[in-house]
Amino acid sequence: MMTHGAFTAWRTPLRTPPVLAPGDRVAIVTPSWGGPASFPHRFEAGLQYLAEEFELEPVVMPHACKPAVWLAQNPQARAADVMQAVADPGIAAVVASIGGDDAIRLVPHLDLSVIAANPKAFLGYSDATVLNFACLKAGVSSFYGPTIMTGFAENGGMHAFARDAIRRVLFSQNAAGKLPRNTEGWTDEYLDWAVPENQARQRRMKPSMPPKVWQGSGTIRGPLIGGCAEVLEMLKGTSLWPPLDYWNEAILFYETSEEAPPPATVTRWMRNFGAQGILGRIAGLIVGRPGGVPVERNDDYGAAIARVLAEYGADRIPLITGLDFGHTDPMIVLPFGAEAEIDCKDASLSLTQAAVGPKADRGGDVY
Repeated sequence: MMTHGAFTAWRTPLRTPPVLAPGDRVAIVTPSWGGPASFPHRFEAGLQYLAEEFELEPVVMPHACKPAVWLAQNPQARAADVMQAVADPGIAAVVASIGGDDAIRLVPHLDLSVIAANPKAFLGYSDATVLNFACLKAGVSSFYGPTIMTGFAENGGMHAFARDAIRRVLFSQNAAGKLPRNTEGWTDEYLDWAVPENQARQRRMKPSMPPKVWQGSGTIRGPLIGGCAEVLEMLKGTSLWPPLDYWNEAILFYETSEEAPPPATVTRWMRNFGAQGILGRIAGLIVGRPGGVPVERNDDYGAAIARVLAEYGADRIPLITGLDFGHTDPMIVLPFGAEAEIDCKDASLSLTQAAVGPKADRGGDVY
């Protein structure tokens, strides 16, 4: 373990942020692309849903709605919003407005000792993986799930499956247990955000398909770690990439963006995990339904990943594809560091420990 100032990097167990409750103030940050200024009606729809459905008070940070061009030129301002929100004792949680592709530029401007001293829930996915890993190094559990503009601002309102996932993980001190099957269906229909009328139009849903078990048997448990494939590639080799022993017996969750990298590219990325020795240490691997591609790509990715696992002697660990997280709608919420269980018999995922703690303490242990 490495010590940086007031905290120990890569501590385990992680500290759990306090449970959310109606009336809490929640900071909204823009760590990547300036989506709020580009599509303000979409951003406002997400804020309204957060306030009305969850009874949370959104606090838009000073630079969150700056023009996209300005935000691209000022990563230090984006990071300043994050740090201000984390340090503010009146803020209960931090939610990303949207993803992007350059949150990695925030890394030099983040003070991990402040994150360590103020454990609070951070929620986001895609490019927000960078901030998830900043929390991870600081020793605080964070959450891979919806952002304000993708999820909370879903056309016609957030899907019940996603809404219930947030309540189950962030608003309860009980372990979420076995995550329910998505019977609502899923969608990747494109409705132009530039057309305000589309906000009220629900997207067409496709029938849900069950997850697929490629290899493995029985049940395994381990802490969750992972994120968006493209962003993980940016993190590899940086100060936010965990040491090798941190991956021991972990469950890696892995998903690709709407840019839909070809299976050959995923193969190369996964071989890097193998070359680092990570694939020989993890307990299991779960893969989210890929965004922006035909559903058959599930099998393309599954076959590619299984082949790499075999190359590195990991052909017995569970591998399940087609789960509802990441660049798919609706999506579940995955807490970093929380112990999860994979059951290969029915391709299910369970969260076996609570991901949030009491309001009164400063954060407890996750696993």
